[in-house]
Amino acid sequence: MHTSSRFVSLLASAIQSRRRLAIPLAAAPGMQLLKLPADDVHRSGQLQFECIRTLAMQTGAEVLVTFMDLSVEAEAFGCAIRHSDTGNPEIVGTIAPERLATPAVGTARTGEALRCAELCAKQLTQPVLGGLIGPFSLACLLTGMSEMMMMAAVEPNQAHAILQIAADFLRQYLLALRQTGLAGAIIAEPSAGLLSPEMCRDFSVHYLRQIIASAKSDDFAVILHNCGKTEKQVPVLLSSGADALHVGNAVDIRQILAQVPPGFPILGNLDPVGVLCDSAEGTVRAAVRDLLQTTAAYPNHIVSSGCDIPAQTPIANIKAFFAAVQDYNQENQP
Repeated sequence: MHTSSRFVSLLASAIQSRRRLAIPLAAAPGMQLLKLPADDVHRSGQLQFECIRTLAMQTGAEVLVTFMDLSVEAEAFGCAIRHSDTGNPEIVGTIAPERLATPAVGTARTGEALRCAELCAKQLTQPVLGGLIGPFSLACLLTGMSEMMMMAAVEPNQAHAILQIAADFLRQYLLALRQTGLAGAIIAEPSAGLLSPEMCRDFSVHYLRQIIASAKSDDFAVILHNCGKTEKQVPVLLSSGADALHVGNAVDIRQILAQVPPGFPILGNLDPVGVLCDSAEGTVRAAVRDLLQTTAAYPNHIVSSGCDIPAQTPIANIKAFFAAVQDYNQENQP
């Protein structure tokens, strides 16, 4: 069975069997194992693949994810970035709205992200999920967060023009990711967490529908990530057409789970910094167990970090995450 089809089957069987599945957003910590500077890794799809493969060998993860670097798409549009030896590149310049134009897929480091995706799909046996930014979050990077928020409120026509440019590119980019053979993709739309449900519908989900509908299929899953206070946005987010939602540690995950159909996957929401990165192994194990017990009535909950796990996170803590899920499953076999 193709890995993409196997991922969809894995989600369904986990929900049906009540075996808890773990999919932390862990790729960047693989840089530790290879002793590579982040600057080099973020410029090279080959090195990103090596980090993902090496970390997977250490953890035994059933599902893998690529790097969550939300500067990639903005750089392709022409935004200036500042690289770092330890973390993700940072956007340091915006673009005037009248100068925005849709770049070709493969421009700048989108080509390296696609290279990583292709290597993962061809050389790894586990299903792999790619990643890309969402339309509203991309628009905020392109024009500035405060500028975009103000534009959406008082100049909605201009905001929609920018969002359509962003969505046109992201639709093509998601299709390119699917063509590599990945099992699916996670669309990260964190900035939309700042919007009211109505504005989220109009300025994020309207465009997400276009993007998701163009690429999702029976063997390519699309997961929508929003790490904001999303409790009141759930009905709107469900209307995006995504196959699953991924939520952050800012929410009570039970309030999210209570609003979705029992077979609809919800991923999240262990604190990636306060728990996974900065705590001891025992604390990680206890936090994972607490999350599993809290969501025991919801077999559609997939255990994950609330956002991407920082590069400096101890590998022992990531192993503790998986070990805690494995122990829980062994103790709670039907």
